[in-house]
Amino acid sequence: MPLFQILLVAIIQGITEFLPISSSGHLILLPNLTGLADQGQTIDVAVHVGTLVAVVIYFWSDVREGLIGLGHLVRGRRDTPGAKLAINLIIATIPVILVGLLIEVAGVSEALRSTAIIGWTMLIFGIVLYWADQKGAEVKVAEEWSLKQAVILGLWQAVALIPGTSRSGITITGARLLGYKRTDAAKISMLMSIPTIMASGVLLGIEVAADADWAVARDGAIAAVFSFISALLALTLMMRLLRSVSFTPYVIYRVILGVVLLAIAYS
Repeated sequence: MPLFQILLVAIIQGITEFLPISSSGHLILLPNLTGLADQGQTIDVAVHVGTLVAVVIYFWSDVREGLIGLGHLVRGRRDTPGAKLAINLIIATIPVILVGLLIEVAGVSEALRSTAIIGWTMLIFGIVLYWADQKGAEVKVAEEWSLKQAVILGLWQAVALIPGTSRSGITITGARLLGYKRTDAAKISMLMSIPTIMASGVLLGIEVAADADWAVARDGAIAAVFSFISALLALTLMMRLLRSVSFTPYVIYRVILGVVLLAIAYS
């Protein structure tokens, strides 16, 4: 694969993975609108690894607490903050795994990758994000995340399997409707991404492991590094901006892109 395309895919994935504008939608649109060859699953795995490392580093103190809490759960303790975080993340990940398997078994994943569907989901869920951000109270912090709310946000996250929805966007939407402050809604969403990205990365990795060669591995390593850098920068910028800016700029981008994609799809 040409170096330019590797870098383009990596940077797009890195920037859009954590912003509420849909990474999968942008990666599907790249070959659809430019005529470039599909990057393939190996590059998909690599850029997911890069973004995973970025979010783990950025939220390391929370990740560390969750890992310690996972040990507490193994020993039968559920009363520590880390144990509560770990079990909430596990529960919130189950719906997206189950729905993802159903989509694969039903064989409809390719049908969901059309420009028209991405256009509609960009537009509709962008408006829903705006409504939730304006309507939602700002009274809860991430430490108040409960098991019931983990189930609710897990169901919201499963909707993101429709390309263009945005995993971060839909979970932030759900968290804002539950009354979480903007930065805390984003934090919960980012922490939820860790087991989700790990699960999707493992599934993709199993599929491509047998066919990988040194050239593909080299391309994947380059993609992982650049997706990590771009993801860390995008995540840092978004979390800083949320202290003083709402999600409206992302909504405006989604609405404009959605309208453009629908015009292209139906022209």
